[in-house]
Amino acid sequence: MEKAILHIDGDAFFASCEQSLNPALKGKPVVTGQERGIASSMSYEAKARGITRAMKLDEVRKICPDAIILPSDYETYSLLSKRMYDIVRRHTPAVEEYSIDECFADITGLRRAYHSSYAAIAETIKGELYTELGFTFSVGLAPTKVLAKIGSKWNKPSGLTVISQRLAPHYLKLLPAGKVWGIGPQTEEFLAKKNIFTALDYAEKDEDFIRQNLSKSFYEIWQELRGVSVYPVNSDEKETYQSIQKVRTFTPASGDSNFVFSQLSKNIENACIKARRYKLAAREVNFFLRTSGFGHLGLEIKFSRATSFPNEIISSLRPLFGGLFDTRFKYRATGVALLKLTSVLNPQPDLFGDSLKVESLKKVYESVDKVREKYGKHAVFLGSSFAAHASLQHSVRRLNIPMFVGEVG
Repeated sequence: MEKAILHIDGDAFFASCEQSLNPALKGKPVVTGQERGIASSMSYEAKARGITRAMKLDEVRKICPDAIILPSDYETYSLLSKRMYDIVRRHTPAVEEYSIDECFADITGLRRAYHSSYAAIAETIKGELYTELGFTFSVGLAPTKVLAKIGSKWNKPSGLTVISQRLAPHYLKLLPAGKVWGIGPQTEEFLAKKNIFTALDYAEKDEDFIRQNLSKSFYEIWQELRGVSVYPVNSDEKETYQSIQKVRTFTPASGDSNFVFSQLSKNIENACIKARRYKLAAREVNFFLRTSGFGHLGLEIKFSRATSFPNEIISSLRPLFGGLFDTRFKYRATGVALLKLTSVLNPQPDLFGDSLKVESLKKVYESVDKVREKYGKHAVFLGSSFAAHASLQHSVRRLNIPMFVGEVG
């Protein structure tokens, strides 16, 4: 290979993290996503029973009564993800943190240093990940990132697939064009109209056809499928988060909806503080309540515009909270997870004044965050969080200064 690129993909990552942290779960059908009411990740034991991603948990329980259903612990998953990156970086500094459960690594030229083949280096990395994290990873080795990503998906779980330029046609002829990284449903439909059904059909089209009918990004994919590396491995270490989760347990358990909502409001504020610190905003937010019997009730809100302002999230949650809160139970914990995080950009002018609202809120929270930095995290908070701060467990204040308890506009 002119270049040697690895794609390393965690097998059933969230569920595998849970099994690694609790060995009693190994070999059992584990499903995460209890807080959302749908399956988020499934162990291979659960997949073998017919459980699929996004399946409603009621349906999960019907087809697999012994399924162990757990709430997602995104911050723990992020920590294990960071360990994954660190293990790979022992072997090469050229590691790209692609997502929470996968990364690329460039090991070109390391054969002499390790006195080993590229495949053996890949096997060593794969073995260290399993030994130190306690679950398996699938690895693709190829001369380009697109081919390496095809390889990592080829033989799951715990597979190592080497796709050289010479052997690439064997794999590409068996792969639908829509399964190629970067080719979506609309492009797949367009290609089908041109009698391009497999990845090999796509790779074998002449250059003029690709340039005349498709955009630059698809020309680059075409090159990568043909073994020409055009996507470099970006080794800049991400100083960000895939998700932000805040959970608060309180005693005694409470059946007071106002108090429970206040605890949830405080979690939202704390999560948003962290998001703003890293200049992130969420397009999706998950909420859950944990009952005294350790049951979970949850809901998910998707936003048309990413936000890191707690009052916007709380305003969207408030009318839905009555449907989430069940008066038959008492609650011992609340939690929130900010998902689909994106970098905060300056709002673009619009016809309906939304950008002006965002800019106004941004200035307000810049001031609020400065006060918090000076006087403490809970020196300033929303009125909806008052009951959580006023409860006995929060009776000790860092500083005896006036608190801001008004809702932000």
